[in-house]
Amino acid sequence: MQFEPPLEHATLIKRYKRFLADIKTSTGELLTIHCPNTGSMLNCMSEGCNIWFRRSNDPKRKSAGTWVLSETPQNRLACVDTQLANKLVEEALNAGVIKELVGFNSLRREVKYGQENSRIDFCLSYPNQKEVYLEVKSVTLGFDNNNTAAFPDAVTTRGAKHLRELTALAKQGIDTVLLYCVNLTNITAVRPCTEIDPNYTKALQEAHDAGVKLLAYACDISNATICLTHPINVNLR
Repeated sequence: MQFEPPLEHATLIKRYKRFLADIKTSTGELLTIHCPNTGSMLNCMSEGCNIWFRRSNDPKRKSAGTWVLSETPQNRLACVDTQLANKLVEEALNAGVIKELVGFNSLRREVKYGQENSRIDFCLSYPNQKEVYLEVKSVTLGFDNNNTAAFPDAVTTRGAKHLRELTALAKQGIDTVLLYCVNLTNITAVRPCTEIDPNYTKALQEAHDAGVKLLAYACDISNATICLTHPINVNLR
């Protein structure tokens, strides 16, 4: 996926009111942009850090653009636009990059399912009538020294609910997959962030035990392009 229009470099002044950020561009321009991330953005928003944003020329828009990338204290690039994760995964599915999920003949998005009124990110249908329910999570937290990313970066009751729904389907013999889209460079594994949300870790273990398939894919990220590239390990601890 290419970034269109091309991303512009800036430094972060501050993030506030959850969805807004003040920045200073490389030409000294002071702007307020949209932050498309509802998480804590731990390790992705230190004052003065390098960021890249997509400028908007829409005169009706209140903010000057959208925050897309951050440079972390570990000198990694993180894609903080969580809305891109599903687009990246769909692009990779259609290109056959995710080898565990090749061969489907139709793809549906945001399909209602489960007992808790959820929507699955993707439902893949195969020629043999098999269906696979695929949930995607965007990962940007990487504070470990061993190149391991962690999820979530804040307590996520929604994430735990999705795991319960997938677990229930798996117990019925339905194929279910949780895929971590690791929007962070130089990462070799993903683990649950027990120190932030122990309930999520417990739900993840239960999902795994019930037969939910856990996948994680690394991303190649630059200020020009971003794409899923290869599988990495999912560690349960």
